[in-house]
Amino acid sequence: MAHTKNSITIKAPYDRVFDITNDIERWTELFDEYKEAKIISREGNKITFQLTNNQGNSWRSWRILDKENRVCTAQREEPLFPFKYMNLKWTYEEGGEDVKMTWEQDFEMDPKAKFNDEQAEELINKHSVENMMRIKELIESGKV
Repeated sequence: MAHTKNSITIKAPYDRVFDITNDIERWTELFDEYKEAKIISREGNKITFQLTNNQGNSWRSWRILDKENRVCTAQREEPLFPFKYMNLKWTYEEGGEDVKMTWEQDFEMDPKAKFNDEQAEELINKHSVENMMRIKELIESGKV
């Protein structure tokens, strides 16, 4: 099993950080790799959605928002490839005037995938840090 964990501190109120980072339809603004983010269904605090990256690949995932407990969990559904599975957890810790946001991902690559677990960890870590820096800048500057 592969695992990544990355954190960043954002100078903004918790409600603002949580709401913006979990507004899936705005992920095309927040993340540079998505060209489309579409909500498929909402059932209580569970959202099923489809993402399309800049290469035109699409997949469906679900996400459970637990704002009260400052955590979101998610799972990629279909197609799973290039993963055997992908589970995500985002946590938020308030600290005075800022919020520490942490993203964790547990996954295993399909043996037929272009990258193995270690290579995928490296890529996901790189992209997570880049995306977190982008989100921090957008929220702190008031651009979103």
